Amino acid sequence: MTLLRNLLLGLVALVTLGGAGVAFMLHQADHDPRYAHVVSIADAPTYQDPALLARAWALPVAAAYRDDGFEYQANPSFCGPTSAANVAQSLGADVTQTTVLHGTSIRPFLGFVPGVTLDQEAEILRIATGRRVEILRDLDLVAFRAHLAQANDPSVRYVVNFNRAALWGEGHGHISPILGYLPEEDLVFVGDVNARFQPFLVPSERLLEAMNTTDTSTGRSRGLLRIGPD
Repeated sequence: MTLLRNLLLGLVALVTLGGAGVAFMLHQADHDPRYAHVVSIADAPTYQDPALLARAWALPVAAAYRDDGFEYQANPSFCGPTSAANVAQSLGADVTQTTVLHGTSIRPFLGFVPGVTLDQEAEILRIATGRRVEILRDLDLVAFRAHLAQANDPSVRYVVNFNRAALWGEGHGHISPILGYLPEEDLVFVGDVNARFQPFLVPSERLLEAMNTTDTSTGRSRGLLRIGPD
């Protein structure tokens, strides 16, 4: 019994130290001085304007997400799996942010996963949806808006990997599905899987800037995933 107790105490200490380390790293990332000058998109009147959000939720792809319920990440490491689960659910699959990892190379440890890269997110989505997933990096504004023109097509889904700091002035890498696009206002409807932020509207150029940042874990640009029938 004493041995078991000591093992449990050791595990608790390890988890506590690990959690403190993660918290410290997230704090450092949240306050990246390179983005100290950024004006937060939350200051824009369109950011979560009720009337615009109502229009956005009525878009055909967004409605598919809403009809199946929109799942928020269980912890800070689960934005990738949660985004994939939401996409798969909107296409009729019976998965959750935990079960969506079955059959993939990603293994949670103590309920957490290492930062999911764009390529790993593509792997999760291919398995979860059975669809073709195209990885799109280093798009210019014209090419990005051409994809946004398809964001309201019920047969297509998009997932974006972006740096929060480029949008809010603080934060780190994040993954969420794109739920739709309001072309007249040039506003992208991002289904943020973090419950603290909630789905929001952002100009396409600002989102592109946040998307075309470097993922330091890979040395490659973040980007966009297109999940289509072909």
